[in-house]
Amino acid sequence: MEQIQRKLAEYTASLYNEKILDEQFIQLQQLQDESNPDFVVEVVSLFFEDSERLLNELAKALNQTNVDFKKLDAHVHQLKGSSSSIGAQRVQRVCISFRNYCDDRNVEGCLKCLQQVKIEYTLVKNKLETLFKLEKQFVDAGGSFPVV
Repeated sequence: MEQIQRKLAEYTASLYNEKILDEQFIQLQQLQDESNPDFVVEVVSLFFEDSERLLNELAKALNQTNVDFKKLDAHVHQLKGSSSSIGAQRVQRVCISFRNYCDDRNVEGCLKCLQQVKIEYTLVKNKLETLFKLEKQFVDAGGSFPVV
């Protein structure tokens, strides 16, 4: 159990050190308690669903002959907000650049940001799924949260 706890602590620290997550994720974790032990997983799962829908909408919007930058910006704004709410810092940062390209009506810049946001989203998704697996192993081994 000690080994699992150490692995979990090191992995969690790496998510902050690599700036994949920020303090917002800690605040989200603090909202979880015995009465709602799956709160974080549920919120993050909704983020995954919403993000995938938004990424598809962004791709569709950028595929149009005449790009509707206002609509595009609204989708990016939504993705920025949801990534911010779970602490997905790197996704949020790309969205800031993406919105600047929307303001400039720069299709090429928007396409580059779309690729980058997909990369960052996939990274945060994989990292959080791994974190949740490690947390489950810890709990299944008899551990309990919060881990200090």
